Amino acid sequence: MNTTTSKQLNPTSSIVPAISETDCWRAVRTRNAAFDGLFWYGVHTTGVYCRPSCASRQPKRENVGFYALPEAARQAGLRACKRCRPDEVALRDPQADLVQSICYLIDQTLEEKADLASLSEQVKVSQFHLQRLFKKLMGITPRQYAEARRVTLFKTGIRAGQSVTEAMYEAGYGSSSRLYEKASEQLGMTPATYGKGGKGMSIRYTVAESPLGFVLVAATDKGICSVALGDEKQRLADALLAEFSQAEIAPDRAALQSQVQSLLDYLDGQQQPHPQLPLDVRGTAFQMRVWDELRRIPRGQTISYRELASRIGKPSATRAVARACATNPVAILTPCHRVIRENGELGGYRWDLKRKRRLLEMEKAARKEQ
Repeated sequence: MNTTTSKQLNPTSSIVPAISETDCWRAVRTRNAAFDGLFWYGVHTTGVYCRPSCASRQPKRENVGFYALPEAARQAGLRACKRCRPDEVALRDPQADLVQSICYLIDQTLEEKADLASLSEQVKVSQFHLQRLFKKLMGITPRQYAEARRVTLFKTGIRAGQSVTEAMYEAGYGSSSRLYEKASEQLGMTPATYGKGGKGMSIRYTVAESPLGFVLVAATDKGICSVALGDEKQRLADALLAEFSQAEIAPDRAALQSQVQSLLDYLDGQQQPHPQLPLDVRGTAFQMRVWDELRRIPRGQTISYRELASRIGKPSATRAVARACATNPVAILTPCHRVIRENGELGGYRWDLKRKRRLLEMEKAARKEQ
């Protein structure tokens, strides 16, 4: 197989060198070792990425994404499978090997800027080609990769017991101002708060009955951080406690009465709740772009995952868009239920497909009445 002239895998798509999406999935299904080193697959429901020949229990197709490099899989928040050890597979694509070398160089000099000129000189390719190839295979620029690595290292240092200052310098931040300016955006809280395991965060929540079963609404002082749907009150509360394990969480129906009522009114066919309900959600830059675009889809309308990817300027990122929808923390307010497959099938929904179908039916009925 000639991989030097074939199309490269975009980490947010299912395109691999000289391999169709169908063949790529077939390689995973048959555990074909001939494809090891050509691509890696990740399972967003388990958070693990593997080599194609992995003997682990096979996932459902809709939960799988493909990656050009293990670095791209890790950048997407996945961790290496302990069974197949995907990081030990030798790369078999020269362009992927080049990008991996660039990642290594950036990792070694995080205290400095991801300077394109310096990187270009070291790997002997033009700055334009370096930037273009890196973004093509990794989905982000070298500078964005460096910043994400600093945040990851900062988190690792804090979890290992380092002080905020120690973790800051170990991660390559030259000053506390740089840390607070950049890291807070990705941590969803200040570095000091993160360093205490989330302690100091105050989250109020309540659970109410709705036409879709029980709905949990949780909020910080900044806005709603979670809206979840389910069949059992306690399970919804337990999931919230697990997600914000170190925060101060307490039920408070009175404080959230207006937010809950706004949601219930919306489900009853009344006006959109979005303007009255500010959000306080955390996510990657890519996730935030997807969630922002979701909130622009009018009630009673649906679009495909492919169309959503095009709207954010990432037409090849269909599967990454689907994963961002699947990790949406606020049901209804960020209407991921309005995204379906091109063939008209509903696709996935983290709060049960029956609820997705019911939501769409309710919204279309409300739109007709207006």
